[in-house]
Amino acid sequence: MKSKWTYRPLGELVSFASGGTPSKKRDGYWGGTIPWISAKTLKTENIDTSDLFITEEGLKAGSKIAPKGSILLLTRGSGLFNGIPIAIVEKDVAFNQDIKCLDSYGEVENEFIFYWLLSQKDYLMAKVGVTGIGAGKFDLDFLQKLMIPIPSERERKSIVGFANSISEKIRCNAKVNDNLYAQVKAIFSENFLDLDFLPDGWKTGNLLDIADYLNGLAMQKYRPKDGETGLPVLKIKELRQGICDASSELCSPSIKSEYIIHDGDIIFSWSGSLLVDIWCGGTCGLNQHLFKVTSNNYDKWFYYLWTAHHLDRFIAVAADKATTMGHIKREELEKVEVIIPSKYDYKRIGASIKPLFDLIISNRIEDRKLTALRNTLLPKIMSGEIDVRDIQL
Repeated sequence: MKSKWTYRPLGELVSFASGGTPSKKRDGYWGGTIPWISAKTLKTENIDTSDLFITEEGLKAGSKIAPKGSILLLTRGSGLFNGIPIAIVEKDVAFNQDIKCLDSYGEVENEFIFYWLLSQKDYLMAKVGVTGIGAGKFDLDFLQKLMIPIPSERERKSIVGFANSISEKIRCNAKVNDNLYAQVKAIFSENFLDLDFLPDGWKTGNLLDIADYLNGLAMQKYRPKDGETGLPVLKIKELRQGICDASSELCSPSIKSEYIIHDGDIIFSWSGSLLVDIWCGGTCGLNQHLFKVTSNNYDKWFYYLWTAHHLDRFIAVAADKATTMGHIKREELEKVEVIIPSKYDYKRIGASIKPLFDLIISNRIEDRKLTALRNTLLPKIMSGEIDVRDIQL
């Protein structure tokens, strides 16, 4: 198969367009209907919306449209040190100057080029340069000279079809989880946040009354011993990414078991980027800037939802300290109110929430495994080592 492939520079196959940022001082440029993509929102492999929107006037004054089906690639910014943000555009969007829009001239499909770029993430990571202010960057000349394999049209369709079959399952799980989490939040709000009075047998408390917040270790002191296979260390960066990559710091697997994180554990980042999440990125060690949240008396859904409910308050408290890094002390956990139901009502409410919450965790674990499978196979498929033409999807 591979012997019949030809190779062409990426710059001969796609156009490269630069985006821009309309002036933030002009109110008429913002708050429109056109999604505007920056590094902050280039977090998924399929893009159709953003947290910021611009107007038609703003588009004309400083940005550009990435058409549906094109590819967005981050080419400048600190995000390049954590991965290679890249996405297929599902709906016309605008984008900023740190991103390039790649659009096929027609000889080779955008989807094939997208998956080829995904297959080259490790190589691209090794080629990230540094700007004068310390951000990551790709030179346009480097990107345009990347040599792309060009299998036959039939082979390209087979490769794209195979990759899409896995990617579509990942996207489907994400949509299902969005729906499940909306249901969970609605049930939680109805039973705990929208109360007019406290039912009999219920009481108020704080986060430390319902869960333990275990601070992690300074893992520099717990390096793997001779002959040990180290565990990756979960830090804030990895928590945001949802997985520990191959470059993660390693720690000894013989650390105390309570400092080892497993799929489904609740993790609260209390320093730097404050966030709470359900960890589904595999077994790893707990770094000192993270809390592992557990309880002997309550289920994960209960203390996760209460911690997430108060997250905005914690972020505001950290911002009030006027420091460059957010920071939450344990005493802040005692200052927020939670409502603790009677045992009977806890079981009743949990019967509705826990199955949904458990399914969210299960879907996220499956997504991680599917992503790992696809990303492992893509380089071999794109090099011709694996032939997927005869696989029935």
